Formats: sequence, structure tokens, C-alpha cells
Amino acid sequence: MNATLFRKEIKSNWILLVIFLGVLSVYSVMITMMFDPKLGDSLRMMADSMPQMFAAFGMADVGTTLLEFVTGYLYGILLIAFPGVYIIILTNRLVAKYVDNGSMAYLLAVPDKRRKIVLTQGIFLLLTLVLMTAYCTVLILAVGKMLFPGEMDTAGFLRVNAGLLGLLVFFGGACFCASCICNESKNSSAISTAVVVYSILVQMISQAGEKFENVKYATPLTLFDVDGLSAGDGKAWLMAAVLYLAGILLMGTGILRFCKRDLPL
Repeated sequence: MNATLFRKEIKSNWILLVIFLGVLSVYSVMITMMFDPKLGDSLRMMADSMPQMFAAFGMADVGTTLLEFVTGYLYGILLIAFPGVYIIILTNRLVAKYVDNGSMAYLLAVPDKRRKIVLTQGIFLLLTLVLMTAYCTVLILAVGKMLFPGEMDTAGFLRVNAGLLGLLVFFGGACFCASCICNESKNSSAISTAVVVYSILVQMISQAGEKFENVKYATPLTLFDVDGLSAGDGKAWLMAAVLYLAGILLMGTGILRFCKRDLPL
């Protein structure tokens, strides 16, 4: 890595990270605090009154345990959509924006190879995704332990978050690849937004009714099996591994393409 560039990215993007961590904190704490086994019947009545809407957001069955409640409300959309927006913004800043405004010429003027420069950016992205996932994991566990001691299946919850990180790595790899191949920031943002929004919308459509069920195979979110991970199912682990592998391959593809292409500097 280029340590100087890495420190520069920390200074440039820490506010962005803190903003998104703040938003995730509000939702994570609020949803965890709402857990009440006695509230389950009321929530099921609401879900029965608007089944398609609740199903689209992954809230058709919030379960009776703290793990089921938290994963049902947070891991269906919220902890995917907000980190997805963060990934779109950050990946665009890390490569495409430098090319677009001409700053990449200054970065490449140092005696380091292109590969080292862009690999530093990719590592920075991955580390922030690990930090974001770890932060939400620890926060929810802490709040759950404080308010509902003994209620959380910690092992199952950790498995779900390992799968969530795999999904974020996939989105990060896809968006980083787009940032590496685009000369203009607007094109990079457009491709990244399309990938994230498409994936979420298709997932919502697939959950809206039985006639749309097969649509789930057209989105990578299907590989993030919350119920399977919480139960320790081997197939769910395999699907999560596919997300990790695909994300790393996409990031690697972007890095190779960036190293070989002509830049408008």
C-alpha cells in the first residue's frame, strides 16, 4: 500500500463514514429497543393487513426471538440500502473522481506503480466496510445485552453479519470496478447506482408475491440467506462465500483494467 495515500483517504472520507455510522446507529438502536415478544401479535396483524408491502421489505415474518426480530427489520433493507449508498459515494471518490478532475496525474507522478495506487484505494474501501459491519454488530449486541439479557443468539447473529459483509464486499467490488473503468465521475456513479438499486428493487419485487418468486434469481441479494446463516446452514455459508469471491474478483478486474488502460490525464 501507499501509506501516504491511505492516510489522505482517511482524512478525506472520515466524515462520510461517521455520517453513515450515525444513521445506522439510530436505526439499529431504535429497532433493537422495539423488541417485545408481546408486540409480536400486533406486528403480525399489521403484516396481515398489508402483506405485500411488509413482504417487499422483508418484514413478513419478524419472528418471536430477538435475533429474528432484529434480522427481520434491519437486514431486509436498512442495513443493505444505507451501506449501499455509502459504497456508491466512496467508490466514486476513490478512483473515478481523481481521473475526472485531473488529480490522478498527481497521484501517478509518485514513483509507485498504478497497481499500488489503486490497490491502496481498494484496501481502504474493504477496511471501511469491515469497520461498518463490525460497528453495527457490536452496537446491536451491546444494546440487546443491556436491554434484553440472554435473549440474543450471539453465534447466529455473528453468522448473519459475516454474510452481510460478503454482500457489501460484492457491492463494493462491483462499484469499485465501475469506478476503475470510467473516465467521468457521473458515469461511475450511474453504473454503481444502477447495480445497487437494481439489486434491491428486484429483491423487493421477488418478495411481493408468489408469482414474482422466481425473480429472486436475478439479484445477488438472494445469496444473502439471513435465515440460513442464523441457523448455520451449510448452503447459506456457500452462498455467502460466492458473494465474497465475486466481490474480490470484480475488484481485481477493475484494478487490472485501470492498470492497463489509457487515462485522459
